[in-house]
Amino acid sequence: MQIGTGVLPIYSRTPAATAQQAITIDEISAGRLTLGIGVSHQVTVENWYGAKIGKPIAEMRDYVAILRAILAGEDPPESETFPTRFHFLGVEPRPDLPIYLAGLSPKMLELAGEVADGVILWLCNPDYIRDVVVPHVREGRRKAGKDLDGFDIVAAVPTAVTDEVDGARATLRADLSPYFLLPFYRKMIERSGYGADVKLFDEAMERGDASAAAIAISDGFLENLGAIGPPDIAAAAVERYRDAGAGSPCIGAIPGTDFTNALEALAELARA
Repeated sequence: MQIGTGVLPIYSRTPAATAQQAITIDEISAGRLTLGIGVSHQVTVENWYGAKIGKPIAEMRDYVAILRAILAGEDPPESETFPTRFHFLGVEPRPDLPIYLAGLSPKMLELAGEVADGVILWLCNPDYIRDVVVPHVREGRRKAGKDLDGFDIVAAVPTAVTDEVDGARATLRADLSPYFLLPFYRKMIERSGYGADVKLFDEAMERGDASAAAIAISDGFLENLGAIGPPDIAAAAVERYRDAGAGSPCIGAIPGTDFTNALEALAELARA
């Protein structure tokens, strides 16, 4: 069983601090760590961490390059945003520690393909994975002189194995509403073909009606995104992610549903 972060915001700590935490957990777990990192969002970065997102693609590229150097026991490259001369002392280098990037936009997906070992997705349905994620990751791999073999696409799949489909969808709508306020997710949702959902959501929010805003998230959006329903329906939804190119569909509980039941019902998929 592997362990990992999904994901750690890069502006919450320096590359040196991240490397120290990662190498410690990796050593304790006997080499089972996958380090997932992401940009996060301006509202979070400013209000939680007192930092700013400048040029996210360039800064993520720097961050990964510094991490790779530190983990390999090499001199970190120069960086305006993350200057460091950190070196481990008394620690065995771990240059092959897997690093995954959170990605939504075409440019970040390409960067993930170029410099990382995998990409972690949230709110990316199978159509978006097939039409946007895979082509842009493949382009990044091409830039690095590599193909898609060995590159891991991790797609979060909100899951509830239940006969109470309407109730699970209602809960998921409420959970997803905050993401419809965040620019990076809004652009991705529009790029996915659900611009009408965003428009109706905005109109309801302008009226001050948060309940109507949640309802604006359509059944079609939720059906395409989630694995909700009896075991056969949920299993087929997870398989759509695999068919689209996500080698690691990552099921997660919808609050208020029986996740143990979901794990047991879908366990065979892990062995497929």
